[in-house]
Amino acid sequence: QVQFVESGGGLVHSGGSLRLSCAASGFAFSRFTMSWYRQAPGKERELVASITTPIGITKYADSVTGRFTISRDNAKNTVYLQMNSLKPEDTAVYYCNADYYVATSPDDYWGQGTQVTVSS
Repeated sequence: QVQFVESGGGLVHSGGSLRLSCAASGFAFSRFTMSWYRQAPGKERELVASITTPIGITKYADSVTGRFTISRDNAKNTVYLQMNSLKPEDTAVYYCNADYYVATSPDDYWGQGTQVTVSS
């Protein structure tokens, strides 16, 4: 069964840092592009960052470029999101997913997410 378990969120002051982790299971993790998404209250879920495999080409939303870094460890089936210089507008629930499953089953396989709250 495909499963994503996000962790590492919390409450930080503006300018602070957090490192999110996402443990994936139930599929061939090392073969799929992985992404982080976020959803703020009253807003649509948005793509934050993606990372391919095996080369690890990364892509970021304009709003986080230069502040966030996505990485992955295929041996641990885990994808990370290092978030620096956090801003109040980064406040959201953060989710990870495999691009393949987002494209083929967009309403399925989402984890519980991890809450990130940035105070001003």
